Amino acid sequence: MNIYEQTNTALLIVYPYNDFMSEGGSLYAATKETADAVGFYENMRTLIPAVREAGIQVFIVPHHRSRADDFEKWRHATPFQLQTKKMMSFAVDTWGGEWHPEFGPKPGDIIVHEHWAQNGFANTDLDEQLKQHGVQKIILVGFIANSCVESTARYGMELGYHVTLVKDATAAFNPEGMTAASVNAPMFAHAILTTNELLAGLPQPDLALKS
Repeated sequence: MNIYEQTNTALLIVYPYNDFMSEGGSLYAATKETADAVGFYENMRTLIPAVREAGIQVFIVPHHRSRADDFEKWRHATPFQLQTKKMMSFAVDTWGGEWHPEFGPKPGDIIVHEHWAQNGFANTDLDEQLKQHGVQKIILVGFIANSCVESTARYGMELGYHVTLVKDATAAFNPEGMTAASVNAPMFAHAILTTNELLAGLPQPDLALKS
């Protein structure tokens, strides 16, 4: 029996920017080792089309796009926020801040408001959008495993969503980050799956079309 129904499930793609997911992006090289180790790009190319074909709603969960005046007069900007500003990662009106052509939004996807740090629910419309679409189960893929994916997943659990992490469709800045994500995941995720395991739980396309 399938455990993911198109009527109450959503795929959350976290940070599908060129700076992360396209060769030449400012953070692509920093995540490449862990991405290659789990087959991230191959799995994303398999998983995302299958989810769409199954009729499951896709949500894009974006980080704030950098601007030159970010964090001015902020009291508590983090070192990572300041480093992101220095690098101008995902900057407005730049190639790095544009969507990855394969993994970014397609017609019919829902693009959530940008968030400032790690949690896709914090100061955004993600919770409202999910509820309005009848979503009870969220599947998370993207970057970074032990920060933004984890933070969003943790808070999703706190809000009452069934949380699935696809462990070979996320990556981190180093192997230690992947280990941390793996160790922490059972504390908040209801399911921790490989791409193949997730695909086995999706509705069949012919059934999705009839629903």
